[in-house]
Amino acid sequence: MTPPKHILSAATIVLNDKQEILLIKGPRRGWEMPGGQVEEGESIKEAAIRETKEESGIDIEITKFCGISQNVSGSICNTLFLGKPIGGKLTTSPESLEVGFFPIQEALEMVTWKNFRQRIEYCLNEELQPFYIEG
Repeated sequence: MTPPKHILSAATIVLNDKQEILLIKGPRRGWEMPGGQVEEGESIKEAAIRETKEESGIDIEITKFCGISQNVSGSICNTLFLGKPIGGKLTTSPESLEVGFFPIQEALEMVTWKNFRQRIEYCLNEELQPFYIEG
């Protein structure tokens, strides 16, 4: 099977009632928000919900579309949502070595990839939405 020419992904910034962010610790990129590639025949919203469940064990409800971050050279288009937990329990997976909810400031310091941190900050700032980041 030939790899897709363009990749569409969906990620969610999940905030609980205590205003803590759900993060997963991936094996390659460290701490990040849950998300991944949209599958054929799947909506980006469905992908965001599925990826969050697969990577963290948490069932979510999407509350808002925040924006798009495009990696032009890599042909990757990342869509970003805000969501809230509605069920499930924190569970690790092959894609997440650790999972948890963290206070916003602590979470931002844990996320070491600068572009991931920027996406979280943009999703938490309503004045910047909807956003389009190109890089």
